[in-house]
Amino acid sequence: MAMAGRRQVLIGLGGALVAGAAAGTWRVTRMPQTAQTPWLSLNRPVADPRLDAFRHAILAPNPHNRQPWLIRLEGSDAAVLSCDLDKRLPQTDPFDRQITIGFGTFIELAAIAASKRGLRLEVEPFPDGEPQPRLDHRPVARLRFISDGAPGPDPLARAIALRRTNRQTYRPLPPGLLEQIGGEGMQASADPALLAQVRKLTVAAITREMETHQAHMESVRLMRIGHREVDANPDGLALTGPLIEGTSLLGLTNRESLADPASTSFRLGLEDLQKVHASVPAVLWLVTPDNSRLAQLAAGRRYARTCLRAAAAGAAMHPMSQALQEYPAMADLYTEARQLLGAQSSQCVQMLSRVGMASPVIPSARYPLEAHLRR
Repeated sequence: MAMAGRRQVLIGLGGALVAGAAAGTWRVTRMPQTAQTPWLSLNRPVADPRLDAFRHAILAPNPHNRQPWLIRLEGSDAAVLSCDLDKRLPQTDPFDRQITIGFGTFIELAAIAASKRGLRLEVEPFPDGEPQPRLDHRPVARLRFISDGAPGPDPLARAIALRRTNRQTYRPLPPGLLEQIGGEGMQASADPALLAQVRKLTVAAITREMETHQAHMESVRLMRIGHREVDANPDGLALTGPLIEGTSLLGLTNRESLADPASTSFRLGLEDLQKVHASVPAVLWLVTPDNSRLAQLAAGRRYARTCLRAAAAGAAMHPMSQALQEYPAMADLYTEARQLLGAQSSQCVQMLSRVGMASPVIPSARYPLEAHLRR
């Protein structure tokens, strides 16, 4: 899922520039405020167990942080989940494969959170038919919260609030931790020969995406520059921190400069992303038997559990799925990724992620649960 970071796009412009822009003022150092609220309010009691599950589910990893989930409550124990079609990514995810994976992560976190209330989540995927080649207004899933047969709280529940998509450079994992994080269909490796090939592939893919105008512009349009934009629109790709705030005040960081391949912002951003995508001390990937919508949902659920195992172990994860995207400019790298990761015939590589140790980061911005509820 293409959630590659754009936060570090101006590293190297210099702290002195920021100091000159707004010396000593809170405007440069202030971070988003309301955008973090959904992460900070999980301990508040909620009577309806469905709403309790969904306020955890909206913290799920999803492509470009689009948060495409629409929820309609039914009766006293059910809900229908559908896609906000305006939140899709037609340039880099032309068949909505990654968006569908993001629904899988949402469903898995809802199921884990429901287990804390002694409930089992029954999932009926695509009850009105499987939409192809893109998602449409038909439901992605009908969910029912059932009180019988629940096995007890899922041990991964405590990790939901800890999970982050960490876009820093990584250090190697302690011995034995990779095996602890992998499993449930996720393949894992720290083999130096494979990692060398993966690094070459992921750097080439992020470079290709940034140098493909329409693909890159899809990201640029979703960039939220500075704390005010992040709080006003808590989705997309957040660019925050003193350097961003200061250069934004000076007019040096804006969508025009980030979109212009000849600009310093673009060049430094590309260099930094190349460095990040070369920082792969270990790799996780997921291959499914086919590329059906059911396989995509299942991939999202498995990926969510892998992220939570990593969070519980104190490790960092970051999907690097640019090479898995099905738009024409990525075709040769897509073929290379399939070959490298062992996908045969009708099989599909659904996820590719790096994993390691890294400095902590703040959680991604989120809309409140109320923004996803529909009558």
